[in-house]
Amino acid sequence: MTNITIAWIALPFFLGFLIYLLPQLDRYLSLGVALVSLGYGLQIFFNESPLTLQLLDNFGVTLVVDQLSGYFILTNALVMTAVILYCWPTDKKAFFYIQMIILHGSVNSAFICEDFISLYVALEVIGIAAFLLIAYTRSNRSIWVALRYMFVSNTAMLFYLVGVVLVYQANHSFAFAGLRNAPTEAIALIFVGLLTKGGIFVSGLWLPLTHSESETPVSAMLSGVVVKTGVFPLVRCALIVEEIDPIVRIFGLGTMFLGVVYGIFEKDTKRMLALSTISQLGWILVAPGVAGFYALAHGLAKSALFLIAGNLPSRKFQELQDQPTNTPIWIALVIASLSISGFPLLIGFGAKMLTLKNVLPWQAIVMNFAAVGTTIVFAKFIFLPHKAQEEQGKLKSGFWAAVTLLIGGLFVVNVVYFEAYTVENIIKALATIGMGWLAYFLIFRHSAIKLPRVMEQLEHLIGVMSLVLLLLLGMILA
Repeated sequence: MTNITIAWIALPFFLGFLIYLLPQLDRYLSLGVALVSLGYGLQIFFNESPLTLQLLDNFGVTLVVDQLSGYFILTNALVMTAVILYCWPTDKKAFFYIQMIILHGSVNSAFICEDFISLYVALEVIGIAAFLLIAYTRSNRSIWVALRYMFVSNTAMLFYLVGVVLVYQANHSFAFAGLRNAPTEAIALIFVGLLTKGGIFVSGLWLPLTHSESETPVSAMLSGVVVKTGVFPLVRCALIVEEIDPIVRIFGLGTMFLGVVYGIFEKDTKRMLALSTISQLGWILVAPGVAGFYALAHGLAKSALFLIAGNLPSRKFQELQDQPTNTPIWIALVIASLSISGFPLLIGFGAKMLTLKNVLPWQAIVMNFAAVGTTIVFAKFIFLPHKAQEEQGKLKSGFWAAVTLLIGGLFVVNVVYFEAYTVENIIKALATIGMGWLAYFLIFRHSAIKLPRVMEQLEHLIGVMSLVLLLLLGMILA
């Protein structure tokens, strides 16, 4: 198993180099990498004990493959497979597939790290690959958005790296467990880096512009998988160091409400999905013990929604109300929206119920309100007008292959937590959705409120990081 794991980690980087030599095989090699990851992720659940790889004996540099990693790896594999299928009939160059493979491999590496220095290397490679994919179209807009992303990412990683040095100074080890004996400022610096990288709370407000302005397949990868590389280490640290757990849960609740509030009043489809990503990351953080399952549920639904939203007649909800959507596309949009809303028969229902089962009582009360807010957000998609139209040729191959894979996953993976299907849970889920839809029709459907975007401006993003750093210091000292 050890040799297989090492080969699995190295394979994407080797094949990425091979595409330079054999560019005509770019699609096939990319799809092959994703399928190998899918197979590896599935077999993790058949191993009774986690696999631990000690890379350096005296520095705590460790890789751990367990069930938590397995859920995140499966998410990466399924989303990557869908994105490759989506891009298959397009004219994407070999360079695009090279960066996709490198991004995929780096994300997998981040999902098995249990030390800060290995994670730093993985996150930096992810940042570079994501930057190149965001800027792939070479337009002035895409280059500016990519540079903005890189600037914020690198600043966050500077905070993170200073914290890592302080952890090593205190423990002579880079292991996550070193946070237990680390100085207060080390924990705060590391957390502000990961919160920013993961798009969490106000330090993640770089995310809406970046994800909404990227190409459709890139948006699907960023929101479905990449932001979870900042969330995963927070979850792992919360499980290893129990003193960290309350801080992670509190930030989970904060980002959950921030994303929902902004999403309710957003008028642009892709920005709404990006803001929803901020909110859904909160659901992953509030229950670290079951975070993997919710990450998988969100990754499948959100990547499907981004692929679908990229093929709607318009990005503006006002125009979509006047320009009916093609019925088959609308059906796919509704299914993915219902999953995130927690509708029974879809994975989102089981993920929400499992999460609510593993939170503290005071958290559950707050999260029920957030669940209603999520339903209001996605009611904007569910109640769009639609009619049967002659389908455009570009949607007949790659688009439907990708969406069918992801939508199918929403049904199939639903069986993982079949215990959620009790009468009480079903009534609760339907009541939550019903309240959200009622609030949408009575209050929010014709709302003209537009929330300010001042904190999303580049000149304010670094200042927000500093404020979050001070907040973290106060929370840790308390």
